[in-house]
Amino acid sequence: MCHKIGGKIKAMKIFAAIFLTLLSAVGLAEPVQVGDVRLWQSAEKLRVVFDIGAPLEHNLFRLSDPERVVLDLANARASAKLAVVKSSNGWLKRIRTAPRNSSDLRLVLDLSRPVTPNSFILKPNQKYGYRLVVDLVSKGAASRVAPRSVKTKPSPRRGRDVIIAIDAGHGGEDPGAIGKGKTREKDVVLAIARKLQTLVNREPGMRAVMIREGDYYVGLRDRIKKAREHKADLFVSIHADSFKRSSARGSSVFTLSSHGATSEAARWLAEKENAADLIGGVSLDDKDDVLASVLLDLSQTATIEASTTVASKVLKHLGEVNKLHKPYVEQAGFAVLKSPDIPSILVETAFISNPKEERKLKSTAHQKKLASAILSGVRSYFRKYPPPGTTLALRSAGEKYVIKQGDTLSTIARRYRVRMDELRHSNGLQDDFLRVGDVLLIPGTLGG
Repeated sequence: MCHKIGGKIKAMKIFAAIFLTLLSAVGLAEPVQVGDVRLWQSAEKLRVVFDIGAPLEHNLFRLSDPERVVLDLANARASAKLAVVKSSNGWLKRIRTAPRNSSDLRLVLDLSRPVTPNSFILKPNQKYGYRLVVDLVSKGAASRVAPRSVKTKPSPRRGRDVIIAIDAGHGGEDPGAIGKGKTREKDVVLAIARKLQTLVNREPGMRAVMIREGDYYVGLRDRIKKAREHKADLFVSIHADSFKRSSARGSSVFTLSSHGATSEAARWLAEKENAADLIGGVSLDDKDDVLASVLLDLSQTATIEASTTVASKVLKHLGEVNKLHKPYVEQAGFAVLKSPDIPSILVETAFISNPKEERKLKSTAHQKKLASAILSGVRSYFRKYPPPGTTLALRSAGEKYVIKQGDTLSTIARRYRVRMDELRHSNGLQDDFLRVGDVLLIPGTLGG
């Protein structure tokens, strides 16, 4: 009996020793290093990113008078290379660090304005390890920042512009694919998006809305949300493809797959009671499940059909400036294509993993060609299928104009934004001579 008791005591001592050893090891764990800091900013938000050696527990809170955001990091310390930085927009004045409770670290972000802070941990990617991300959203930013408008000459026929939402993929902490020559996808697609924006804004009856205008990241759902806030008629997401084999090449255009549409429908229906989203102008929050499902299915079916039509036109024109990866529109479940009421396409301009196409993507001249090809496809689609109430829709119906004293064919062409040869052809004119009181038929679309 004593032998058994002695054995138990010995086992307990061993267990206690092991427990104390583990407890000591935990207590003496190496602190997590907080290294470099990087900033990404837009008009409404500043993102502060800290490189960290491992995931860590942290607490975030905001203080006023003066404005600052404080983060307490458990078992952490700042490395010597943690830089003191300022944001170019003046929001962030400096970052201060100080030890806390002997083992923790306090980070203080001194600010020049009130913000709404949020923080989270990002897992490693191809370029960075673990990161602590702090998003600072300016209070009241939504009310202060109005959508950019483009000044255009007033049209004699009243109608709204067709709105094209242009989405440059990736951005900020997400560089996208990186070519062998170190070209980053986020940079080239933003350059192409900006060129497309310029071309769209030059197009009579069209206006571009940029989803991101600088080197910062926008969440995938937020991209759709921004397009819907601007009541976009089309969403164009621009990317550069990548593959493990460097021989892969060519442009592609994607629309939403049926599987992606089905999963998105389930998501929208699940959230309909708490959402104020509109499907084709009809709110779902007061509809029963069966009716909501039917409405959503109708909306998605029409949207995917429209997406496929415009995608095929864009693909055709891309084939005139670059080899096509596949000769048909492809389908996938990309999150940015899942708006149920906005036709949406994703353009893979080329393979950045292909050295030849990487060099072309860096070329300003080739970027312009790609942007022009995308616009040609978009223009062709909207001239055939103009949204009701738009200037393009009113133009497609045609209009009659009574010639007045002082009118010339060229001034009428400029006023209605049509070509003079179209005016001549539509009215059977052999020359530019006009008589007061005659009636001119103003042609609708300009072809395309």
